[in-house]
Amino acid sequence: MLILILMMDKSNIKNKAISDHSIMEKIGAFIKQQRLEQNKTQIQLALDARINRSTLVDLEQGKSGNLITFIQVLRALNYLDVFEHFEIKTKISPIQLAELEMAKRQRASKSKLSKPKTKSTW
Repeated sequence: MLILILMMDKSNIKNKAISDHSIMEKIGAFIKQQRLEQNKTQIQLALDARINRSTLVDLEQGKSGNLITFIQVLRALNYLDVFEHFEIKTKISPIQLAELEMAKRQRASKSKLSKPKTKSTW
């Protein structure tokens, strides 16, 4: 899947050896496969993505393309969810997590409101 192409495992030396051109070819093949699975012609997809057909042909063949064009094509294919992997998630250290847990209330306390005084009947 495209995610595997875009999000290479940093520890995998083999993936580091893949050339930029090879990655572009894989992206192009992915776009073409998705277009065909959705039964769209190149003209239909190009119109949906608001790009020229020749730009789409180049992208599918891994020849050229830019990020904006890629996003436009993914949007037209309803595949923008691949960018969820690029969200920045705040990480909490174990120490911060322990401090947050300690700061939580452990039990309820007695009400600090004083009881209203009743008048004596003497």
